[in-house]
Amino acid sequence: MPKILIVDDVPTNLKILIEGLRNPDYEILVATSGIIALKIAKTEIPDLILLDVVMPEINGYDVCAQLKNDTQTRHIPIIFITTQNTSEDETKGLELGAVDYISKPFSLPTVHARVKTHLKLKQAYDELEIKNLALKENVVLREHVERITRHDLKSPLNGIIGSATFIMDDENLTAKQKKMLKLIEESGYKMLGMINRSLDRYKMEKGGYQYKPVPFNILPILHKVCSDLKNLSDLKKLSIVIPSNMTPFIIHGEQLLCYSMFANLLKNAFEASPPSETVTISLIAKQETAIISFHNKGVVPADIRDCFFEKYTTSGKSDGTGLGSYSARLMAETQGGSIHLDTSEDIGTTVTIRLSI
Repeated sequence: MPKILIVDDVPTNLKILIEGLRNPDYEILVATSGIIALKIAKTEIPDLILLDVVMPEINGYDVCAQLKNDTQTRHIPIIFITTQNTSEDETKGLELGAVDYISKPFSLPTVHARVKTHLKLKQAYDELEIKNLALKENVVLREHVERITRHDLKSPLNGIIGSATFIMDDENLTAKQKKMLKLIEESGYKMLGMINRSLDRYKMEKGGYQYKPVPFNILPILHKVCSDLKNLSDLKKLSIVIPSNMTPFIIHGEQLLCYSMFANLLKNAFEASPPSETVTISLIAKQETAIISFHNKGVVPADIRDCFFEKYTTSGKSDGTGLGSYSARLMAETQGGSIHLDTSEDIGTTVTIRLSI
């Protein structure tokens, strides 16, 4: 049964409102002052408050402010009923968090209709809160299951890798058999790397990743990424422009994070680029910042530009997970850096990472 708290220091007003709202479906609570109203609101937690503004000791505005500053009562809808009926008074009440404002002398049918409306809204809000809480609990449960699954996958995978390595030492194997075992070993290591990166991403999301930066040269890493993605670039007949005749480009970060970050961004660039075009990687050292850019002549669709680095953002790829750019952002920010997107029909797309030198 919904509880309605009526707050007014004038007995006549209280009587009119109580009689007007008499309903077997409502429980009516009464307070004759702001102080009493605050006590009742915290102990009874009403579903709606009808609050007079002009009262001794604490006026209605102050009562409203205190209720909205308390986590226990801030969700209770408040309707002001008052003789102070200028637009400034109404604006002040709404800015304090009231949901409605009724001027005296009031019409009981109007009060009744407003009460009914706001009780329905309150009920809908409460139902949404329950559903939202359930969704949050489901997300947490899913994350726990995924984390445990990733962790549990590592044990049998290590067994597969170890077995393949052990069998390869057998002298009776043919060259073809050794080649197949090597493929099993390499595939196992790749899957193990994917699981580890997935676990690391989870730790980054939760703020539990242990970041251990060291100075290192990123040029070999960029060349390694280009080599590992050669099948994809060859498939689209892409030309890759990467700095080669330059001194070591030293940054401060983690090599594995940078490899994964660059691999995600270059894979995106290769997939987005038109065939037979050029993908360009550029490196600039500016003061204490390393600026690494990846440019291709494709254009990011307008509907995902504002959320390009958000989780599960993807467009036009049936097998896309929407985690590549998101993971790159996490890795850049984990290393104290930033990532930025520029895209247009005229210049194509450039993703720029800034890291510390």
